[in-house]
Amino acid sequence: MPDDAAAHDAASRDVAAHDAAAARAAAEEESAFSHPAVAPDATAAYGDHPDQVIDFYAPHGGTGPGGPAPLVVLLHGGAWRAPYDRRHLSPFADFLARRGFGVASVEYRRGGEDADEGQSGGRSGPVAGRWPDTFDDVAAALDALPALARAALPQTDPRRMVVTGHSAGGHLALWVSARHLLPADAPWRTDRPAPLRGVVALAPIADFEVAEKLDVCGGACRQLLGGDEAFTERRPYADPSLLLPTGIATTLVQGRSDLVVPEAVAESYADAAAKAGEVVGVTLLEDVGHFPLIDPAADACAVVGEEIAQLAW
Repeated sequence: MPDDAAAHDAASRDVAAHDAAAARAAAEEESAFSHPAVAPDATAAYGDHPDQVIDFYAPHGGTGPGGPAPLVVLLHGGAWRAPYDRRHLSPFADFLARRGFGVASVEYRRGGEDADEGQSGGRSGPVAGRWPDTFDDVAAALDALPALARAALPQTDPRRMVVTGHSAGGHLALWVSARHLLPADAPWRTDRPAPLRGVVALAPIADFEVAEKLDVCGGACRQLLGGDEAFTERRPYADPSLLLPTGIATTLVQGRSDLVVPEAVAESYADAAAKAGEVVGVTLLEDVGHFPLIDPAADACAVVGEEIAQLAW
């Protein structure tokens, strides 16, 4: 076969493979967002802003070893952007509650509806996150959670707490477990590791440098930190890959077919952890993209439940 014909055939196969992957990703997203929102059993505020609230789901199923149920803290994704709030994660929260966990789903301030040119890098659409508000909120929510959970979910044990988050929420889950490693002048720094059983980060935006190289979520990491000029200065305060070792049991769950947050981002974080002397578990799921991890109808979601259970119980 002439070289030009072979090249044409190879290009055609690449296009077909890309189209098939995109179609599968779209179907996965549609399935994850097809479930009706599930109302919480209680909601409590941890601040005065309307977004400073936590939804609580009481355990109502599952078979644990007995005693008070563990508490799973959920941090939703959506590239830290305003259109995506905790409601899209409520079917997943209910899924966990039906497996015997108490669940606390945290809302936090995200980016505004319109990005200014300086922060968005010239992109149109909602900006990702607010600096420092997004980090203020997640830190405050976790600090307030033990007392709020004891009031809202007295059948749970906040001392058996696992933090999990999806995508941008996976970043926040890793970040909140590393507050004791933040620079000394960081307002969110704690003097000791958080009292967590562990972290399960789902397709997390775990390494900002790699994520930016791959243009994850349209430059969301750079927007979160305030734009081009602030990115390098603020990374030590926000990038989980620079906040290691945490000393807290951590597992990453990643679909190998993820087109939103590619596998390379999770692998880079795990490599950084290994260089820092810490072993981070990485569960890679074949033929799984970004959204099955939080889709109660997907087999991948059951895997996530098992990973949480291994740390929680």
